Amino acid sequence: MATQMHQHPHSTAQIAGHPIHPMLIPFPIAFFVGTLLTDILFAIKGDPFWSRMSFYLLCAGLAMAALAALAGLTDFLGDRLVRQYKAAWHHMIGNVTAVVLEIASLFVRSGPHNTDILPVGLLISAAVVVILLYTGWRGWELVYRHHTGISEEPDQVRGVPR
Repeated sequence: MATQMHQHPHSTAQIAGHPIHPMLIPFPIAFFVGTLLTDILFAIKGDPFWSRMSFYLLCAGLAMAALAALAGLTDFLGDRLVRQYKAAWHHMIGNVTAVVLEIASLFVRSGPHNTDILPVGLLISAAVVVILLYTGWRGWELVYRHHTGISEEPDQVRGVPR
């Protein structure tokens, strides 16, 4: 009985067979959600501390998003099978949109009145979190439905294949 081998899109950016992109994406997500939360706190309390925290979280989120985007783009361009899925295109375009919005937010926050960001900064942060919910769903669709980045090699437990 012949075993049918399915070819799945592989991850081009990897370390020891582990895809890099999923290792990095929790960081910008956490930083951008944190930006929204501190924007909400600033709106409620009016304390400039929360505005500064939003700015720092936003900067950290953009730095980590750049790294995650580099790994994601390497995977996207590295395997033609990835580019065949609408989910991959939606994931990429949505995340690029989120980053562009956050860059605009950074410029708004960098002005001379950086504590006067309401409601623009808050609205951008909220829009980005909604976009991330969608792009995260599409990204996991790539993994769970299309098996992108899933190893086709058998697992090894103490050197014995399962």
